[in-house]
Formats: sequence, C-alpha cells, structure tokens
Amino acid sequence: MPVSLNHAIVFAKDKDESASFLTRLLGLPEAESWGPFRVVPLKNEGSVLFAVPGIEIQPQHLAFKVSEEDFDGIYGRIVEWGLEHWADPRKSAPGRFNTENGGRGVYFHDPAGHNLEVLTRP
Repeated sequence: MPVSLNHAIVFAKDKDESASFLTRLLGLPEAESWGPFRVVPLKNEGSVLFAVPGIEIQPQHLAFKVSEEDFDGIYGRIVEWGLEHWADPRKSAPGRFNTENGGRGVYFHDPAGHNLEVLTRP
C-alpha cells in the first residue's frame, strides 16, 4: 500500500474562521466539528483539522495539489477576495502565479498567518 497523508492538525487563532476560509477558497464542503477540531475533508480522503492551541502560533506551510480547472476557480477567488498573493515563496513576484514544471502555482496566507500554496504540478 502506498503511503498517503491521512490528516494534519493545524493550529489557528480561530479554528472556525480558518476552516471556513479554506473550504470556501478550495471549493470544498463545509467543515465539520469533531471533538476540539474543525475538520476540512479533502478530495483525496485526507483532511486538515484546525484546532486552537492556547499557545503562540508559528506559521506553517501547507501546499495543495489541485486540477487545472480547480486552480482557475481558486485563483479567481484569491483575486476576487483581494488576497495578497505571490508567484514564489520569497514573495518577490506579487500579484501573480507561477508556471513552473508545466503547471501553475500561487502562494498566499490564511487568516491565522499560515503560508499556503496551491499548485497544479509538483
């Protein structure tokens, strides 16, 4: 059996806000509550669980691989919502996406300050 990521727990100042942001941006079903978590189900059977840790949060990086069609919708929402975004992780190419590896990718922040990336080809 190949190894796959089942879930990741991500700390957020407001788990509801972070979960809602991610589901709306990625076009996913609404997050569900499970114990102390807000669970965002991903299309590959994995999930992102948001939790409030009660400690200072250090930014993390999460990258989501999506289809070209999904990228169109996600990037459209990034622009529509006026989100600051970059074509690279160093933030040297603002307001654009990249076309590396024959695909497209974009970097931006979520409400908790995490560095998110959406890409079509790794």
